[in-house]
Amino acid sequence: MDTVGPIQNRISRFFIDVDDRNWEAVEAVMTDRVHLDYSSFGAGEPIDLSPAEITAAWKELLPGFDQTHHQTGNMLIESKEQKATVHVHATATHFIDGAEAGDIWRVYGTYHIAMVHEGGTWKIKGIQFNFKFQDGNPELPVLAQTRAAEKTE
Repeated sequence: MDTVGPIQNRISRFFIDVDDRNWEAVEAVMTDRVHLDYSSFGAGEPIDLSPAEITAAWKELLPGFDQTHHQTGNMLIESKEQKATVHVHATATHFIDGAEAGDIWRVYGTYHIAMVHEGGTWKIKGIQFNFKFQDGNPELPVLAQTRAAEKTE
């Protein structure tokens, strides 16, 4: 069974759907509980959340940007039977047009993504982000969070 192609497509589609704010599709590619770990980026301890809880948190930030773009590459996949681990380099570019102090903030790092094959498809069971560095306007997330909150009011 070829696992590399379907797993690569699943990961690429996941990040595209995040950037497109296609929350239903993002949730559909996750298992019932996902181990989320952004601790290397100062986001607190790792936690197990439902897909809806994850997208609810992302909705409090990402819609506040005019655009985001997750670029992935150097994908290494290890799979055995119904499980896979994906190691991927990523650059996340965030943009708010005309923001004071600069309209771009970029974050660089790697992801370790745990996947399982269930229900005839590959699903994300765990996401660990490993922060490397950032550049651009580090205040952009604060502005984005404020803008996202204003959109929901």
